[in-house]
Amino acid sequence: MSRDRMDPNRNPLKPSNSKFLFNPEAQCEVVALCWRISFLSCLVGSISFVLYSAFTTTRETHWLRLPELPRTRARIPGSDGAAPTNISHILFGIGGSLRTWHDRSRYSSLWWEPNSARGFVWLDEKPAENFSWPKGSIPYRVSEDATRFKSSSSKSAPRIARIVLESFRLELPNVRWFVMGDDDTVFFTRNLVTVLAKYDHRQMWYIGSNSESVEQDVMHGYSMAFGGGGFAISYPLAAELANILDRCLNRYSHFYGSDQRVWACVREVGVPLTVERGFHQIDIRGDLYGILSAHPVAPLVSLHHLDDVDPIFPHRTQIDALKALMDPYRIDPARILQQSFCYDRKRKWSVSISWGYTIQIYPSLVTANVLETPFQMFKTWRTWGNGPFTFNTRPVSSDPCSQPVVYFVDAVREAGWTGSLTTYKRSDSKGGRRCEKADYARSLAVESITVSSMKMGPDYWNKAPRRQCCEVVDRGSIRRGSMRIRIRKCRAHGTKASPFDP
Repeated sequence: MSRDRMDPNRNPLKPSNSKFLFNPEAQCEVVALCWRISFLSCLVGSISFVLYSAFTTTRETHWLRLPELPRTRARIPGSDGAAPTNISHILFGIGGSLRTWHDRSRYSSLWWEPNSARGFVWLDEKPAENFSWPKGSIPYRVSEDATRFKSSSSKSAPRIARIVLESFRLELPNVRWFVMGDDDTVFFTRNLVTVLAKYDHRQMWYIGSNSESVEQDVMHGYSMAFGGGGFAISYPLAAELANILDRCLNRYSHFYGSDQRVWACVREVGVPLTVERGFHQIDIRGDLYGILSAHPVAPLVSLHHLDDVDPIFPHRTQIDALKALMDPYRIDPARILQQSFCYDRKRKWSVSISWGYTIQIYPSLVTANVLETPFQMFKTWRTWGNGPFTFNTRPVSSDPCSQPVVYFVDAVREAGWTGSLTTYKRSDSKGGRRCEKADYARSLAVESITVSSMKMGPDYWNKAPRRQCCEVVDRGSIRRGSMRIRIRKCRAHGTKASPFDP
């Protein structure tokens, strides 16, 4: 054995001379030493891992993780996911039948835009070969056979509930939202786009509103989007529903309508209803005037059940009345039905404007909380009762002197690129006694009212909602039976101009 190896002070890892590299015995000893160090390192590491696993409370570590199985994720089609939402990103799914479509197609013709909107009315059977589908009308598709699904009430409910599934399976490009409605639903599509554009379509959303009649909400669900008023489902939620809907529907065969079954399946996914107050189911009977003249501070999105209420304008058919409402809507979509209040301090008059629809003049001072409360001129949907409703109402007084003088929109035109002028004429539709008081007679001298306003941009609804103000111009002068009013944004500290202040 060499002298170097016998020296107890000798570092075995440091060669004493160049001959070490050529000494086979020394090389073997180095290899053995490296092996022992490696073995000890592995032993220490294994003991540490066992102790960590035994005593740690963390269920998952970041430095040792088992591979996860791939998950199916909703693919958002198209490359413009960050671009603003427009009408082409919406796919409408309208529930209809061959029996009802002939009469109800009049409603879709009011709002359908064939050059920009996408969607289908889903029928229960194919039209006859000699039937000519109206040009420019919403195209149709025939639903798949849904008779295999159980249903204890409405036989059409499973078929209509599956419209969202069949629409999703079409795999049309750049769809962000699936909007469901009935064949008698009237959509105000520009406002619909404004509402949906507020939400991230890459997340799961279920958007709509419930019924106006409490009895309907109790029976079907307060947190359900009623289908006639329309509801919107984002692409990722539709993708999730596509995986479960057919299995889910049979679990809720005891539910009455298609919208209730879709709602139940959405709840299984865990997505709540996001309420937008501009969706209107119109579960009422009678005169809709009270609701339309005191619309909430929200964009008008839809109206439903229009065959079951009085025409919204007097002396017209419902279709002609809706056409009259569409004229101002097309000029200023965001402003349609939006309320504004102002006062004629000299005469002590109160004025309520529902833009594009009606004006009320009260020959007395009326507070805002009263003016924004709808007149109850309607009954509940199922029992034809006087309530309750999901909003406050006020009765129509039998005293003609306590009723407002009512005006309906008669003409509308643009004022340049940014403004509008609307003219309202006094309605003579009220029968019965007339008020003989002098104050009331002075208000009857106003035969028409011209309202000027700036157009409301869609971004108005991205801000905190606030009712706009108005003012009587020309010091309230009445010329040739006409007066002028201007709608404007409320000024800072504008409430100090209230006629109720001392």
